[in-house]
Order: sequence, then structure tokens, then C-alpha cells
Amino acid sequence: MSAGPLVRANGLAKRYPVLGHRGDRLAALWDVLRGRRPRRVAEVLQDISFEVMPGQSLAIIGENGAGKSTLLKLVTGVLTPSAGTVETRGSIGALLELGAGFHPELSGRDNVRLAAALHGIDAATLAQKLPEIEAFADIGRYLDEPVKHYSSGMVVRLGFAVIAAVRPALLITDEVLAVGDENFQRKCIRWLDEYLAGGGTLLLVSHSIYHVQKLCRRAIWLEGGRIAAQGDVFEVSQRYLAAQEARRAGEQAVEAPVAGLPEYRVESVAINGVPGTGAVAVAMGDALEQDVVIHSRDGLPPVMLNGWVRADGTPVYGVSSEMDAVPAQALGNGRFRFRLVFDPLTLLPGSYRLRTSALDGEGLRLFDTVDREVTVTGAAREYGLARLPHAWRGEGA
Repeated sequence: MSAGPLVRANGLAKRYPVLGHRGDRLAALWDVLRGRRPRRVAEVLQDISFEVMPGQSLAIIGENGAGKSTLLKLVTGVLTPSAGTVETRGSIGALLELGAGFHPELSGRDNVRLAAALHGIDAATLAQKLPEIEAFADIGRYLDEPVKHYSSGMVVRLGFAVIAAVRPALLITDEVLAVGDENFQRKCIRWLDEYLAGGGTLLLVSHSIYHVQKLCRRAIWLEGGRIAAQGDVFEVSQRYLAAQEARRAGEQAVEAPVAGLPEYRVESVAINGVPGTGAVAVAMGDALEQDVVIHSRDGLPPVMLNGWVRADGTPVYGVSSEMDAVPAQALGNGRFRFRLVFDPLTLLPGSYRLRTSALDGEGLRLFDTVDREVTVTGAAREYGLARLPHAWRGEGA
């Protein structure tokens, strides 16, 4: 395949007639019949331009109603743009609305055959791939039941299984990781990692910034139907989180642990050898060691997420063991240890919260969080959050 983009959007816009009152529908129909633009319209998307090159992974982030799902529908051809153009090439696999692409009256097996035909897979090739699809979906006898009898999670299982077997050049997915049981979500994350490592291209919509940063290298932040920022995934997502934090006026922007699923629990957090949950003081420039024990109910190694938050709620820094490819140290009986050292601690004097979170082994879900107050002491005339290495140079230096 040539080096041109798989997706090229230029000036995309999407608008709908406003049908909030009794006479709006008739008025909109009359405007269409007369070839006029509807008098009352809602601008869902405006002036959206971007490209997705082969091998890239692009995330679309933003609040509910920002236009993320509408943008994916324009890219996949489900909707036509009101203005602008979108061009795609290569094979595309899309997982959008639940059930999209499946006929509810047909069985899962018949829907697989139909989907395979649409992807250009012949009967002989499908016969070879069918066991793989059955194993990935893992829905048992329901494969031969009508799809209308499926739960939402089963529909996603079957849809993702088809995509995994087809391995399209471009995968477009909308919040698929938010549906389905825990084990299947882990399977999807592992497959996406392998897909991207093998040169696959991903266009992802997700509200999980952790997964956005884990799976994607670029991001677009949509706000009010327009692009607020696009570029490097960390820069864009951090700007988005900062805006969210400002809107919440100092409220804690923490993803809540999953209720009823205490598979991973932060058992203890010691800071510079001080156990418990009380506040500790550390001098600026000294070393800070975070010694953490996490209990895993199923005995599988967890992921530890570290986060620094200023007393007013401003995020300062975060990193996980999965990001740095650091394995947990097994202590036995489902207990795992992590030791993270900041040496020197370059935070400026002030009050902070050191946040320790336990995630599953794929970094898919957050299960438990423990905060400890940390006071950074010392004398500093600088302002801000951290001391950055710097040097002053004289004239001619």
C-alpha cells in the first residue's frame, strides 16, 4: 500500500434541522421540497480537517455531545457531510453503535458469513477463519441464535471477533472498550496492542484518557463541534484534562473505582519508610521512595498508577508501571510490590497529594486508589509546580 493517507477529511461539517416543536418537522420538509436550507439548524460539526496515515493511531476525545460519534459516522460513510469532503482508502473495519452491521433476524453465524462477504472474504477463507472467530467471540450456542436475542456485550463480542479475523487496514471504533465483561475487554486490549504493533491503523473514540494515551500517538480534541486541539496525544489530552479540571473548579478529576469488582486493592503505601495513611514531609531536592503493596484476588500481576496532585486539585504528574514496562515483584499469596523513587524530588515547596492506584494487568480498569498528603518543604523563590533544570548564559556564550 502506498504512503498516502487512509483517511483525509477537509472542512467537514454536519448540521441537522431543529425539530423541537410541533411545526418544525413540517417546516423542515417544506424547506427540503423547495430546495431551501432549513430555517432552524443545529451545527453538530464545523470545519473538521485531519489525515490518518497508515500505521498511525488517532484518538478523538471530548465531552458528550462534542460530535465524536458523528465524525466517525462521516468517515465510515454512515452519514453524508453537510459541507466538506472525506476520502478513505484500503479495507476498513468499523465498530460503532451496538448492533450496527448485524441483521437482528439472522443468526450470529449467518451474520459472520455476511460480514465476511462484505469484507471480500471468500467461503474457503472464511471456513479457515471461522474457528478463530468462534473462539474469540466465545458466545457458545448463541452463535446459532438470532442476533436479536443477544445482549449488548454479546453483540460487541461477535463484532470484535469478526474484526480480529479480518484485520482491516484501518480499524474505527467508538467506545467498544466500555462494553462487555472484564475478561473480554482484556482480550480486546491485547489484540489492539498486537494489531498496532503489526502496522495496523486505529481511529478511536474513548472517554478513557488512560486508554487513549496507551493505544494512540495522536489525538483530536473536539469541543462544541470544532477542533479545540490536535497533535501529540499527550499534549492534547493534557490540555483537555486541564480544561476539564478548570470547569470542575477544583473538584478532584479521578476515575472512580469499579464498584463490586475489588480484584485489585492497594494494601499499603509507605513513603520514605513511613507506613500508614498519614501526612509526610519531604524536603525539596531530597529523594522520595514510594513502596507499594497491591493485593490481586486472582493472583494475576497488577499495574500500579502513580499520580501527583496539588492541594487545589491541579494534576502535576502521573506515570504507571505499564508505561515504563516495569513488572510487579511477586511476594506470594496474591501480593505484589512496586517501588518507585523520585531522586531528587523537584516539586516546589507546597502541599500535594500522592495518589496510588491499582489497575488490572492490561491497565484496563482502575479498582482502588489511596491518597497520602505530602508536604514539600524548603525555601524557593521560583513559582509554579516544579523546578526545571536550567542555566543562564552570558553574552557571547
